[in-house]
Amino acid sequence: MSTLTDQLRQTEAHRSIFECAVRRLPLPTCAAFGSADKPQPVSFVATSRVLASNDPEGVRAQFPQSVAASGNAVLAAAGSNLRQAQGKRVAVLFSGGPAAGGHNVVCGLKRVLGNGNTLFGVRAGPKGLLKGTLFEITDANVDFILNTGGFDFLGSDRTKIKSAEQFAQVRETCVRYQLDAIVVVGGDDSNTNAAVLAETLFAGVKADGSGVQVIGVPKTIDGDLQVGDLLSISFGFDTATRIYSEMVGNILQDTSSSLKYWHFVKLMGRSASHVALEVALQTKPAIALISEEIAAKQESLASIVDRVARVIVDRSHRGMNYGVLLAPEGLIEFIPEMNSLIAELNDVLAHHAEEFAAQPEDARAGFVGGKLSAGNAALLASLPAYIVRMLLAERDSHGNLQVSLIPTEQLLIDMARKRVGELDPNVPFAAHNHFLGYEGRCGAPTLFDAAYTYNLGLTAGSLILDGRTGYMATVTGLGSGGKPQAIPLAGLINIERRHGKDEFVIEKALVRMDSPAMQYFIARRDDWAREDLFSSPGPRQFWGPTANQLPLTVALNSGAASLMFRIGD
Repeated sequence: MSTLTDQLRQTEAHRSIFECAVRRLPLPTCAAFGSADKPQPVSFVATSRVLASNDPEGVRAQFPQSVAASGNAVLAAAGSNLRQAQGKRVAVLFSGGPAAGGHNVVCGLKRVLGNGNTLFGVRAGPKGLLKGTLFEITDANVDFILNTGGFDFLGSDRTKIKSAEQFAQVRETCVRYQLDAIVVVGGDDSNTNAAVLAETLFAGVKADGSGVQVIGVPKTIDGDLQVGDLLSISFGFDTATRIYSEMVGNILQDTSSSLKYWHFVKLMGRSASHVALEVALQTKPAIALISEEIAAKQESLASIVDRVARVIVDRSHRGMNYGVLLAPEGLIEFIPEMNSLIAELNDVLAHHAEEFAAQPEDARAGFVGGKLSAGNAALLASLPAYIVRMLLAERDSHGNLQVSLIPTEQLLIDMARKRVGELDPNVPFAAHNHFLGYEGRCGAPTLFDAAYTYNLGLTAGSLILDGRTGYMATVTGLGSGGKPQAIPLAGLINIERRHGKDEFVIEKALVRMDSPAMQYFIARRDDWAREDLFSSPGPRQFWGPTANQLPLTVALNSGAASLMFRIGD
């Protein structure tokens, strides 16, 4: 009999009791693919649904071959009568931040390609594609990573492939490994890059003059890659929001137990508030701020703080000197006067980079303030020093403010404390701040994300075997069995003016004020503020009562008849 230490050592290296159990978990599979263990690829037919950008002619000029081949028509699965292609060599890579379920995309790809084709993994994302760091993925690899979290099997990075030199490097990698197809698993920026790659590699790559297929897969925990009923949510969102909801639920339970603390919680979501909205629907906190609503109402920072302070005072008068506030990571960029300040700061820092860098640390704010408009200079001077330091910090590789580093939650606490004192000096206010971010990105996928991503992998593999390129895999009808479909990437491309020039981008999906999920939240939030109506949704479930639950925003926005998803029979 093994000793306890022997048993403990057997749980090392991704072999915990839980991890071993979820690898054996059967996955729901769309009926079109047959069984999960031996899925059959499906063929696709063009539907009558055609997508159009904000500048169809401009996009057609930039993506002529892709648009001519697809007609920007959405594809639907036509059945599992596809003749199995042989000898295909396919590479898959992760791009951007991690999201739970990525490993199952790889597993679905490998299984639907079958033994007659070869699947390569690209190490370290787009950068690995440039360097040619590929390796062959085996059946044993797939069995080991199935249903596990993170991107650690391949790794990822945020390199954008856009220069002539980089495209030449990709072509070299394609030739060296004799690739027939590349699968890019990523968010809106990564799928924009996939669209560009599909056009660039459309023809003339291989010796016979043919090209390399490129297929995208929708990933991002932020949930801002959505295409109406064609793509209700990106993968990873459900897992991340369930993890955050469990922690927020625990905090809500604690506040009503200790009866003395407010907790201000910042949640991931720079460009959209889908995460904050979902967690609010799951947990029903006293206050939840939605960036898009603040922008729509042109609400000032002072107005937001006043609104927060009045809830704190009102709850105190009701005997509740505690509560939870949720705020999206990108909130500060949606506040009109802060957005104006940040835009001008970006411009000043870009045009005076060397002068700014030469300033002593304690003189930088004054230097920048002297080059701002009077209103923005006054706003910058009114902010706490810790906020100013972050506003002046180095921008990311895309020239963006690193909002995750700005302690917005602490700013709200400090300003709310002052305003509460002005409204009623007798109201006690003790607060803690939290940032829930990286904790949610790499957890083991929920059953929804595990099944969703596996079927996305099956769809992407089928598109390759069907000879398609320039599409993003999707699965629709998530509450009614699931249907494999494909969205033309060029049909999603819009032209935006950025940094003085036209950029081709897939537009981020923001929370819509008229969406059923937002309307439900608006209808209920005043009651959540007045009374303790919070919920603790508990941990992610792989089996049991909540295992088959849809994300609530998806259920509401899609008009689902039930809270439960159904893939397969």
